[in-house]
Amino acid sequence: MTHAAPSAADAVLAGLPGLDWLESTYTDLHAHPELSHREHRSAAICAARLRELGFEVTEGIGGTGVVGVLRNDRDGETGPVVVFRADMDGLPVAEATGLPYASTDVGLDRHGVEWPTMHACGHDFHMTWLLGAAALLAGARDAWSGTFVALFQPAEETGDGAVAMVEDGLVDRLPRPDVVIGQHVGAERAGSVHLRPGPAMSRSENLKIVVHGKGGHGSMPHYTIDPVVVAAAIVTRLQTVVARELSPFEFGVVTVGMLQAGTKANIIPATAELHVNIRSYDDGVHDRLVEAITRICRGEAAAAGCPAEPEISSYDRVPLTDNDPDVVATVRAALLDAGLEVVHGEQITGSEDFSWLPRAWGVPYAYWFIGGWDPAAYDQAVATGTERDIPSNHSPYFAPVIHPTLETGVRSAVASSLAFLGR
Repeated sequence: MTHAAPSAADAVLAGLPGLDWLESTYTDLHAHPELSHREHRSAAICAARLRELGFEVTEGIGGTGVVGVLRNDRDGETGPVVVFRADMDGLPVAEATGLPYASTDVGLDRHGVEWPTMHACGHDFHMTWLLGAAALLAGARDAWSGTFVALFQPAEETGDGAVAMVEDGLVDRLPRPDVVIGQHVGAERAGSVHLRPGPAMSRSENLKIVVHGKGGHGSMPHYTIDPVVVAAAIVTRLQTVVARELSPFEFGVVTVGMLQAGTKANIIPATAELHVNIRSYDDGVHDRLVEAITRICRGEAAAAGCPAEPEISSYDRVPLTDNDPDVVATVRAALLDAGLEVVHGEQITGSEDFSWLPRAWGVPYAYWFIGGWDPAAYDQAVATGTERDIPSNHSPYFAPVIHPTLETGVRSAVASSLAFLGR
């Protein structure tokens, strides 16, 4: 992998002021978010722009995924290959930002249920950043060589978009990359880039637990085995898993986000259903959390005399984002050379399905965050100790400022890509 000299980034980034369509593209995407696996309009916009720029475009990978390939080999030699990923889906959130370009759209989720929709996680920025970087690289081919792949992924929010693309033959459709990279907007100070080696975002998995009891009349509980009571005991007991089974130096989260049972106050149901989310930065810790949850569920059911063991199934599995130290070092140097403010990022307890992509090829990767919050407002919040009041991703009030967030993200995408593309 070759670290391009600063002059290469300067040559490419010189075209940034000419991208007068960036802001209008961003506000249009923000105003029209689409839910996971239904990103048809967003995908069409990205595909059309890539074609205008001369990319070889493939649509419909994994449903609505879009991939653009820009080959720029020199002297008959195949150069390095960089895959840069952006996600496209919005969230079922009613926007409350009051922005002039706020979303008023509604959309259908994967179950066909209609919801108000919002780009509450900043994927509108991600798409725009990558389109801007694609335009600059296409317009300055003398400054680099190799292959640049712009990958627009569906369904990050449901955790299965990257897997869907892989299962649809992504690996065989593209040249094997040397590296896969990506970035995400966050509620940090606009203009800053937050990057760290090693575990950067947690592994996440959801468990569906069905407790089997014996239903009956609410007036005669002695003829029943109440699954609601068993479920309540499980919820209480699960609170001890992290507190009493992990070391204070180990990170883990166990959250019961859903408990459903019954149809009427005087009916004891036959079953109760829990949905549990677990997160960790370590696969060994993850396995211990799953074992503890399974043991507790079975133990409480046995203690209550349930007629069958609980059914435990897994869904929405998202891998650990574990940044390659060498890739991070190369990217950090390139970002600093490009004049960007680079901060050692904190570990994020949220999760991303991004790393399914490099894992599919078996190549190194890095993923980092770009600050999007108004610098003056952010500095004031820090000075007054109220930075926790800044709306975070997934909030209906999440509203990164357009400038300098757009420019920072495009500069970061270009500089990081050129760090691996040859001269």
